Amino acid sequence: MKHHHVGSFLVARIGFGTMQLPGPGVFGPPRDWEQALAVLRRAVQLGVDHIDTAQFYGPGVANELIREALYPYPEKLALVSKVGNRRDDTGGWLPAQEPDQLRRDIEANLSALGTDQLAAVNLRVTDTEVDNPNQAGPLRREQFELQLKAMIKARDEGLIAGIGLSNIRLDHLLCAVEHTEIVCVQNAFNLVDRSSQSVLDECVARDIAFVPFFPLGSGFAADNPVLGNETVQRTAARLGRTPAQIALAWTLSVARNVLLIPGTSSVEHLEQNLAVADIALDEYTRRQLDDAV
Repeated sequence: MKHHHVGSFLVARIGFGTMQLPGPGVFGPPRDWEQALAVLRRAVQLGVDHIDTAQFYGPGVANELIREALYPYPEKLALVSKVGNRRDDTGGWLPAQEPDQLRRDIEANLSALGTDQLAAVNLRVTDTEVDNPNQAGPLRREQFELQLKAMIKARDEGLIAGIGLSNIRLDHLLCAVEHTEIVCVQNAFNLVDRSSQSVLDECVARDIAFVPFFPLGSGFAADNPVLGNETVQRTAARLGRTPAQIALAWTLSVARNVLLIPGTSSVEHLEQNLAVADIALDEYTRRQLDDAV
């Protein structure tokens, strides 16, 4: 299966994530602005029609690059953003979870990108009691329902075409679908970290696009347990591929509704990532990788 839907958009299963385009730590401008523009333009030339971004990437940098590189946008390009975080003056991650903050940040994305509507916006759930932007924490139903209400209002007013969720647990998803349609879920998931398996399974059952972030392991970790995994490295050598391509191919093969958004600041790596669409892992290789951790 080469495509899957994100709401009303039918997109290729390998898209592009812009998190690596700004400077180190997703903060400030890129080292090479023109190269970042070239990566975005080459992605679209190669058929990418799903680009993931956020106003807090930079902040503002990723969206500025997208607009400079691609505006006016191709008709079928799905621009997907997320709200729920902000950055401080030193690059620290801050929660922005209040309904009025979500609304302002949706509008900020639209303004920065120069568009009237986004294909989807993910509500990124952050535990405000824990200093970790990648930790969702337990469901706080009353707060979560108020957040959903703000997202539903933005969709009903036409600012976004679909509502997504990010960094959630299963109970968040089950609560959300009681109130509205969810078009995508974006959670950490890779060969080593399968803690979101129950969320993925529910997305499969409901035919909701599942978009794993950190499919190659966290970009903030000193050691990478995915790319450094011996089975991944042996498989890559045997198939004449890179470890990153093998890890991405495995992730893509997990379920029909998985959409990849690997990011890079290099045209060469972009082309390697998109070539994963042509990798068909046989059952023996799949079992080896499934059992690698």
